[in-house]
Amino acid sequence: MKSACKITIQGTVQSIFYSQFVKENATKNGLSGYFRNLENGNAEILVEGDDFNINPFLEIIKKGPKHAQIRNITFENKKWSGEFKEFKILKF
Repeated sequence: MKSACKITIQGTVQSIFYSQFVKENATKNGLSGYFRNLENGNAEILVEGDDFNINPFLEIIKKGPKHAQIRNITFENKKWSGEFKEFKILKF
């Protein structure tokens, strides 16, 4: 079944290649959507795809790359829109 998830990450995730880590893992899992840094220092991710691909992706990003320090992560289930054809890193 197709679904979507909006994720907000609090912690040290900017300027440590976390966005590239997320993009690589989203692509490996066949997911589309975006990653963007927020002005308050948090990061936001929106992914769309099959449920069985989203769940492993969520487990991976909870850990993050080597230098990430994730303090809190929230997940919000969304309705799949099919709007995204690939996974992109968005700039401010």
